[in-house]
Amino acid sequence: MALTEEQAWKAIENVMHPSINNTLKNLGIAKDLKVDGNTVILTMAIPFPNIPILNDLAVSLVEPLSNLGAEVYVEVVVMTEEEKQRFLQLEQEGWKEGETPACG
Repeated sequence: MALTEEQAWKAIENVMHPSINNTLKNLGIAKDLKVDGNTVILTMAIPFPNIPILNDLAVSLVEPLSNLGAEVYVEVVVMTEEEKQRFLQLEQEGWKEGETPACG
């Protein structure tokens, strides 16, 4: 049975950022996904190029999709200025104690 976009989003909607008390979807990092049969193309938007935890973030999103039997491809883009400002605002509001913010 083919996977639906709704099922794919449901699989990743609660994946949390490791340092920010928010989901990757809400932060705008899990930006978009397209489903074709059992293939999922996931677009991840990152606030800055070469963020050190990119691979960890990607794995945290790919794993629940793979568990549904999906073959997952990840495309990485840099956030627009507007998306980045929203991310930074949410980052500031949800930063976990004892962590160092990505932007500072």
